[in-house]
Amino acid sequence: MRLTTYGKHAAKGFRAMLDVEAYLAGSELPARILHLVKLRVSQINGCGYCVDMHGTEATSSGETPARLNAIAAWHDTPFFADDERAALALAEAATRIADGGRVEDDVWAEAARHFDDARLAALVTAIASINSWNRVNVVLQNAPAAR
Repeated sequence: MRLTTYGKHAAKGFRAMLDVEAYLAGSELPARILHLVKLRVSQINGCGYCVDMHGTEATSSGETPARLNAIAAWHDTPFFADDERAALALAEAATRIADGGRVEDDVWAEAARHFDDARLAALVTAIASINSWNRVNVVLQNAPAAR
């Protein structure tokens, strides 16, 4: 692990990131959507710390092992509802913009079909937030505790 004093030296920034999480927890975006998006984005970004955290949180909230095991292949499984698929598609597209991708109009339109403006705003914020958390943890080489 690098920079074990990150929280101390970036206290205001760290608190701001936690404030975003508090906003998301209080938003009208369903927790099941938040869990799936955070887990899938963390998988894409290769953040073991966040994959472990959000997989554990999802399980604690009642998410099934079958769905969690299949989330990387959600396109090809029957386990996800249409709103979850729309959120996952938006999350994947937004996360991969650094690879030269973009959020295509059809991806946005499908998300907008399932979520009102307030929930869409929360979803976009959740995607941005987990991407930020992933980058902090990957750069600092934070890893989940051994079990």
